[in-house]
Amino acid sequence: MRVREMHPLCCITLESPEIGDQSPEPTLLRTGSAVVYSGSDVNAGGSDVAGVAGILYKWTNYHKGWRSRWFTLRNGILSYSKNRRPDHLAGDDIRLIGNLPAVNPSRRKHGKSVGIVHLKVSSFRESRSDDRRFYIFTATKSLHLRTNSKKERGAWIEALISTRNLFQLRPLNDNLNLLQNDVSISTERLKNRLLEEGIGEGLVKDCEQIMLSEFSEIKGQLRSLCEERSNLLDTLRQLEAANIEGEASGVHDGEFQLMKQFSSLGRGKYSEWSTTESSDDIEKQELDEASDEEEANYLDANECFSEPLISDGSVVVENMTNNTIDASAHAQVVRRTKLPDPVEKEKGVSLWSMIKDNVGKDLTRVCLPVYFNEPISSLQKCFEDLEYSYLLDRAYEHGKSGNSLLRILNVAAFAVSGYASTEGRHCKPFNPLLGETYEADFPEKGIRFFSEKVSHHPTLIACHCEGRGWKFWADSNLKSKFWGRSIQLDPVGTLTLEFDDGEIFQWSKVTTSIYNLILGKIYCDHHGIMHIRGNRQYSCKLKFKEPSIIERNPHQVHGFVEDVSGKKVATLFGKWNESMYYMNGEWTSKPKDLSDSSLLWRRNNPPPNLTRYNLSSFAITLNELTPGLKEKLPPTDSRLRPDQRHLENGEYDKANAEKLRLETRQRMSRKLQENGWTPRWFQKEGEDGTFRYTGGYWEARETATWDGCPNIFGEIDQDLLSSIEGS
Repeated sequence: MRVREMHPLCCITLESPEIGDQSPEPTLLRTGSAVVYSGSDVNAGGSDVAGVAGILYKWTNYHKGWRSRWFTLRNGILSYSKNRRPDHLAGDDIRLIGNLPAVNPSRRKHGKSVGIVHLKVSSFRESRSDDRRFYIFTATKSLHLRTNSKKERGAWIEALISTRNLFQLRPLNDNLNLLQNDVSISTERLKNRLLEEGIGEGLVKDCEQIMLSEFSEIKGQLRSLCEERSNLLDTLRQLEAANIEGEASGVHDGEFQLMKQFSSLGRGKYSEWSTTESSDDIEKQELDEASDEEEANYLDANECFSEPLISDGSVVVENMTNNTIDASAHAQVVRRTKLPDPVEKEKGVSLWSMIKDNVGKDLTRVCLPVYFNEPISSLQKCFEDLEYSYLLDRAYEHGKSGNSLLRILNVAAFAVSGYASTEGRHCKPFNPLLGETYEADFPEKGIRFFSEKVSHHPTLIACHCEGRGWKFWADSNLKSKFWGRSIQLDPVGTLTLEFDDGEIFQWSKVTTSIYNLILGKIYCDHHGIMHIRGNRQYSCKLKFKEPSIIERNPHQVHGFVEDVSGKKVATLFGKWNESMYYMNGEWTSKPKDLSDSSLLWRRNNPPPNLTRYNLSSFAITLNELTPGLKEKLPPTDSRLRPDQRHLENGEYDKANAEKLRLETRQRMSRKLQENGWTPRWFQKEGEDGTFRYTGGYWEARETATWDGCPNIFGEIDQDLLSSIEGS
């Protein structure tokens, strides 16, 4: 009798032989140098599942596209590398899927693995839209893979199924169920036995209490042990995602058995592989969000072989220029995903009571409560505009390949994206002290940013950022107007973007208005015309539509790209808080069907743990002191500002006290500026020019040499304070 069961990937039924049947093992047929699977069944329960190897194309990102990698599946571990080492096909236990290209002797390299995936804590599925693609998911990352043919994908899926069944995760054992189910014991048999021996009831009750007390302690220890074992599994998942287990193509048997023991505790979605078919939109979104954790040098596995790289219309970029910031030279920084839990309970603030308490006082000496601030400074707020810096990376690559139109389209999307984080932000950033600085080194994004407050009156903040093939700098100021129920903020200053090939774009920000200051829900909007001027073929004009009472579709942005003759060659449209699209040619209105347009930028999802500040996931990381960073920072960095740090920690009384002390120091700034204060890291170009970075900061950081950087957050010199107040 044969048992009919369903193939896990489709509706094809498989027949498992009855006991005694001698069904042939699944074999591999070799045609030339190609290897394909033969037979419909897989040895799911055998212990001698052979390893497999071959070339797969891995999606990295839009800059690199599909990059070929050498994959090896052995002992429940899928490893991949940019180069094939000699031991990758050593022995008879490794079977090849697909063609094995001839190795080019001039490009032969023995590289290490760049990724390891343990199938015990992962799942995988096929793509519905492409019969050559499939996906592998772990707790913290996804691999988007593609083969050369549908047959090869089927061979890889069968190998994954076979290996997964061999190293299948077991559900939680009965001991772990103690976390959900209470366990009790009965002492009746013990009591009856003691009474039969003639022991008094008082002594029996004492023994019963001792027994129950000991059992209670054992049950508590068992619960703690179960929780520790569960935490071990979570730790294993994190280690797997970070490839901390090792960078070799495999794991030694002893290490494998140890991880197998820990992994046997798995549960939930990681204990089974999934073939859930997502829609095309979901797959496209997953592809958009996929990132490559590998080195920044774009070495490809096929560069070591004679076969050409398939492109499939994807953008494949060459090695970056020499001034590219190499992410591989930096250790991976794990950044936080939420603010610290507040130490104190937040107190309510009455605007009217604050006005009443300060009637008749000098408003220049009134310290607004810290509750009106968010735990970042204006210096850090400047860096928040670089959240979507990948748009500039993309613009650089498009221009490098000769597509100047796509370059300016991505620059325009970047100029709009800086406003996305302002939605729902009702608190003001801290006003920096004169000479205050902020640095941001994000090797994972390929950018390095620095800003400084260079003038107190008028307030000016200068910044400089270096990326992959581009530089960005600006100095900015705000002119405010109070209209009773709203505040209008008009930015003053120019933002400049320069690519390594000499193309430059400049623009200024639009007006920001904050509404319902007295009654209603406070909100902000941006309106005005933004001109993005280029020094070559194209320029762009964007209109941020001003809100109105009858407007049902707010936050609209619409604009055109024009060539040197004034012809409109492309149309942009979208919302500054959501996304931006473009279409070739001139369009006066947004199309009803977005399928005719191309997506340029989409806003990142908000963090799961929102606070009253409504900071984005990127903004949450800006004031973080990562391990070892504090020792490298100058005494002027915003992360060392005490009132801002106390506010972030929810220590509101300390934050208010420190803010009052630093506001007193801030009043010294104007006198200091009049007495000849000069910025430390920026210099003004001409009388009416912008402030430009003069260099030297990152070099000083390497040696921790901060000569000339005052301790602006320290205690105030009373003699200096008296001399300034008396002048």
